[in-house]
Amino acid sequence: MFRYIFALLAIVLTMSMQAAPKYEVRAAWVTAVYGLDWPKTRATTPAGIRKQQAELVAMLDKLKAANFNTILFQARTRGDVLYTSNIEPFNAILTGQTGRDPGYDPLAFAVEECHKRGMECHAWMVTIPLGNKKHVAALGRNSVIVQNRKICVPYKNEWFLNPGHPETKEYLMKLVNEVITRYNVDGVHFDYLRYPENAPHFPDNKEFRQYAKGRNITQWRRDNLTDIVRYIYKGVKAVKPWVKVSTCPVGKFRDTSRYSSRGFNAYFTVYQDAQGWLKEGIQDQIYPMMYFRGNSFYPFALDWQENSYDRQVIPGLGIYFLHPSEGNWKRDEVERQINFVRAHQLAGQGHYRVKYLIDNTQNLYDELADRYYSAPALQPAMTWLDAIAPTTPEGLTVKYQRGYTELSWESSEDNDKQNAPYYVIYASNSYPVDTDNPDNIIAQRIRSVNYVYAPVRPWDSREYFAISAVDRYGNESKAVQMKSPL
Repeated sequence: MFRYIFALLAIVLTMSMQAAPKYEVRAAWVTAVYGLDWPKTRATTPAGIRKQQAELVAMLDKLKAANFNTILFQARTRGDVLYTSNIEPFNAILTGQTGRDPGYDPLAFAVEECHKRGMECHAWMVTIPLGNKKHVAALGRNSVIVQNRKICVPYKNEWFLNPGHPETKEYLMKLVNEVITRYNVDGVHFDYLRYPENAPHFPDNKEFRQYAKGRNITQWRRDNLTDIVRYIYKGVKAVKPWVKVSTCPVGKFRDTSRYSSRGFNAYFTVYQDAQGWLKEGIQDQIYPMMYFRGNSFYPFALDWQENSYDRQVIPGLGIYFLHPSEGNWKRDEVERQINFVRAHQLAGQGHYRVKYLIDNTQNLYDELADRYYSAPALQPAMTWLDAIAPTTPEGLTVKYQRGYTELSWESSEDNDKQNAPYYVIYASNSYPVDTDNPDNIIAQRIRSVNYVYAPVRPWDSREYFAISAVDRYGNESKAVQMKSPL
């Protein structure tokens, strides 16, 4: 088996580039903690607000130009947030002062701007860590440590929520409820939903004695995290079932029959039973943090796919290692990983982090835009939640004007009465338009039943059009073609 895997890998790595899939998650993490990716400007004046917003807009424009379709926007860091909350204070990175209102709602702004560009916006929320003593002190009386001390514990000069306390999951769910009820997010994405590394002395003995009920401490801790995941997943689905729930676990789940995790994995080291979450159906997506190369990447990526239980696995790629100060990987390492992910039909790729895309580190952005992501991609459907596509749009009319084309059609209907379908616009210079070819996608997530097609360059103009409808679960209808020109 071991030899087979690497023989297969050799084939994948040497084969010519496959056509990009029509359905694929292409995600980027926008990191707010310490202002690593965004923001760089403080929102303390009207001009500062505009500049801070412009920084994010420029970033989204560039990602859109490279056909990214998913933004993981950091909405909670360590006991503080980047949205208007009744529970936790604003992160200081926005204004330079903890708790100070930046004069706008960053998460609302990010959602709106992503949707304008046909991209999904997921609220990325760091869960268990609360920061070091200095950070906690800066949060003051608004810190959860002051407001709800019983669910918090100090460990190695940092503070953490205690996964072993039954009220921890309730506290996290309150934060999640704020996000999903107030904002039109497409997903909630949980980070550091785990115990600290090498935590045999994590101070949860009291809770262990009270709640373990015969389980050993490793299984009890594992169950604690699973209880949190289950509670939040069911809570989200009870309110907005179409909102995707995902987590980014440690990249190696456990030792496999093919390769050792070398003592660092999700299951034993930090008590994440992430494949168990997939099996139980309490995750829609998993973004394993696969910031490795060689034998530390390929066998474990395959293991995630083989144990996905028909949920979406999107390996997180450690593109920051391309930078000389981080690891100085060669770009072809990332290319091989994308080829492998596609060859084995995982659901897509996540890129950590967006700075290295925007900076075009080792020309990675150019390579993605020109080759790997040269055509748009739609979101893979969540068929385990809803497998019924909207009705096919009807009555497509096309009016050619000087320099642009006006499209209009009749609205589709969907079995989800809470959400009207989105529309995908296809166009080509051959009839009928091939809607299986992602090169023919010119727009997606269109809300209205009208669209004006105005190519930037006249030589890119297309003559024939087709329209499909997509629901919030990703199910796509058959497309209506414009009337035959013959």
